[in-house]
Amino acid sequence: MRRVIGIGETVLDIIFKGKQPIQAVPGGSAFNCVVSLGRAGVPAAFISETGNDRVGQWVKSFLEENGVDARNVCIFPDSKSPISLAFLDEHNNAEYLFYKDHPHDQLDFLYPEVQPDDVVVFGSFFAINPVVRPQVAGFLDYARQHGAILYYDLNYRASHKDELLRVTPNIIENLEFADFVRGSNEDFEIMYKKKDADSVYRSEISFYSKKFIYTRGPLPVEVRGEGGFAKQYPVKDTGKPVVSTIGAGDNFNAGFLYGLLRYGITRQDIDRGLTEQQWDSLVDSGLAFSANVCSSISNYIDDQFGQQMRF
Repeated sequence: MRRVIGIGETVLDIIFKGKQPIQAVPGGSAFNCVVSLGRAGVPAAFISETGNDRVGQWVKSFLEENGVDARNVCIFPDSKSPISLAFLDEHNNAEYLFYKDHPHDQLDFLYPEVQPDDVVVFGSFFAINPVVRPQVAGFLDYARQHGAILYYDLNYRASHKDELLRVTPNIIENLEFADFVRGSNEDFEIMYKKKDADSVYRSEISFYSKKFIYTRGPLPVEVRGEGGFAKQYPVKDTGKPVVSTIGAGDNFNAGFLYGLLRYGITRQDIDRGLTEQQWDSLVDSGLAFSANVCSSISNYIDDQFGQQMRF
C-alpha cells in the first residue's frame, strides 16, 4: 500500500489572540500535513527531531494517536523541544516567533522503507538548514532513487530573510529533487521580490520543476504545468467563519497528497504530464482540506472530516 513520508521540524505552537494564549498544539509544516493524512486514513510516517522533555513525548504520542509512524522521530537527551508563538491578527492570520534550543542539531535515523509511488513531503527552513542538510539531502536522493514522488513546500519565513544567500544552493537542489513545488505569494516576495505566478514560474521554478502551485491566501490558487498548462482555482467557501489560517497551507499540501493516492496518480502519470482533470482533482482535494482546517483553531483537519475522507 502506498504511503506518505514527511520530513521536517516539530514545534509546540502556542496560539495567541490579542495578548491571551488560547491554544497549544504540536505543529510544524510537514508534521501538520501527515497528522491530517493520518486522520484521513492515509498510511503516513514522519522523520524529525525533538527534545527530551514533556513536549517531545507529547509530539511522538500525538503522531501515534493519529495513525502516523513516529519511529524516525529522534529525541536528543540534552535538547529542549522548539516552541512557536503564533499571534492571530484581526483577520485570523498569524505572525510567528520561534524559540529553539538544540545545541547538537543532527538527524540520526534509519531510512524508512520507500516503495515506488510513495510520496515524500518536505520543506520549510528544516529542508535547507545547513546543519541537517546532509541527512535531509541523503534521504531525498534515496527516496527519488526508489521511485517516490517528491513534493516541496518552500514555506520560507521572513525570520530567515537574511540567510537566503547562504541557503540558496540547498533551495536549488530541493527544486531539482521535486516533482511538485508549492509556495505562497509571501514566500516569493521574501525570496525573489516577485508578486505573480508567471514571473516566479518562468524565472525561478520551471527550469528545475515543471509542476508549480502558487497559493495566495483567500485569492484563487494558480497552477502551472507542462505544455503551457495554466489554471486558477477559487478557494472554497464553506459558509463557516475563518477561525485561524495557521494550518491552511500545510493542509492544502495534505489534501493534494491525499488526492495523489485516492485517484491513483503514479510516478508514470507525473512523468508524462498530468491531465487537466487530474490537476482539478488534486487541487480540489487540497482546497477541501485547507477549508476544513481554517474553520477551527486546530492545525489539522477535524476527526469528522477525516472519517468522511477515508477510502
